[in-house]
Amino acid sequence: MTVALDTSALLGRYLSGPHRDVVLDAMANNHLWCASALALAEALGMVDRVCDIPSDSDALRRALRDDWERFHVVPIDQRCLDRAAELSREQPLRTVDALHLAAADRLPRPVTYVTFDPRQIPVALSLGFDVRST
Repeated sequence: MTVALDTSALLGRYLSGPHRDVVLDAMANNHLWCASALALAEALGMVDRVCDIPSDSDALRRALRDDWERFHVVPIDQRCLDRAAELSREQPLRTVDALHLAAADRLPRPVTYVTFDPRQIPVALSLGFDVRST
């Protein structure tokens, strides 16, 4: 089985709280980890917003970059952009959310999709994903 993480789940992997257990459990049960190419850039850009201490920010950035090499990265190419546009027309999604979902939609099924964004959950379910969230 494949597990796909959006940015909220990717960050949730490293932050204390209820999200972390959900992400770690999903990743422990699935050895094929995937994310859109956008997820790392978006996560790195959010680090300073989720960390109060500069040394924590640096450690989180290092952890993100180190783990990223274990992920299968779905490119944000024209095919992904076209699918994201289609999802955005059909569903009330922000473009960034549509991109994560379009990338996950390219993966072979079954897919476990991990997100903590309530806007993505109904769309992920409609795409046939097994959704993990809090």
